[in-house]
Amino acid sequence: QVQLVESGGGSVQAGDPLRLSCAASGGTFTNYAMAWFRQAPEKEREFVLAISRSGGSTVYKDSEKGRFTISRDNAKNTVNLQMNSLQPEDTAVYYCAASTTRYYGGSKSLDYDYWGQGTLVTVSS
Repeated sequence: QVQLVESGGGSVQAGDPLRLSCAASGGTFTNYAMAWFRQAPEKEREFVLAISRSGGSTVYKDSEKGRFTISRDNAKNTVNLQMNSLQPEDTAVYYCAASTTRYYGGSKSLDYDYWGQGTLVTVSS
């Protein structure tokens, strides 16, 4: 059983950066592709970014390419989401997810087996 704990959320102003982290425990981290999803108020959860087990490949949501970056530290069992130039529409609960079946990750919630509880990011204009 894998446990995922997100951290780093908070309230920021439009244009600010923010870095989220997700710490994994209870499994072999390099066996999992990792991803970030988000869910805005009254909207469905949506894919943001994924990173392969080795960290050598990433999958981006086209609209976020260039503003958001995903990285992982396999020695520390962590995955990070660097978000730059945040906008009010980025306000959401951000979730970390782990896939046991997809080496490169995927963009669908069904690709992932384990989820964190989420961390709230609020961006004010």
